[in-house]
Amino acid sequence: MRNFFLGLKERLTKRNAESEMQESDEYVELGNESAGERSKVIVRPFMLDDFEDIRQILDSLREGFTVALINIKPLKEKDIVELKRAINKLKKTCDAIDGDIAGFGEDYIVAVPSFAKIHRATKEGEAAVKEEAAKTEESQE
Repeated sequence: MRNFFLGLKERLTKRNAESEMQESDEYVELGNESAGERSKVIVRPFMLDDFEDIRQILDSLREGFTVALINIKPLKEKDIVELKRAINKLKKTCDAIDGDIAGFGEDYIVAVPSFAKIHRATKEGEAAVKEEAAKTEESQE
């Protein structure tokens, strides 16, 4: 009788184990580790109202994980000399950390740490791209 119950127990546990294996094949469990890795780089907007505001931007850049999008319009309207000082300070810091800095539009500057570079399109490069696009259009017609 005891052997009967042991055999029955084995059969039931095998079925449970098999059904668990089938269920585990259907779903892939993701850990929380990937969410932590994604948050290493921060794209952060800044507004430059005074020359003193540059300190917070420089500290963020020196940490090495911040891409700074800087609105320079308020300082440009207020004092162009202070704006030039602030931009020079940003350039020197970007050079020191092996980062990159570029303006886009009239009112924004982007500054990045050493892991990123800013793409700059040249006039010749833009003309070549437009020319190639025109050739492609003509060949499709």
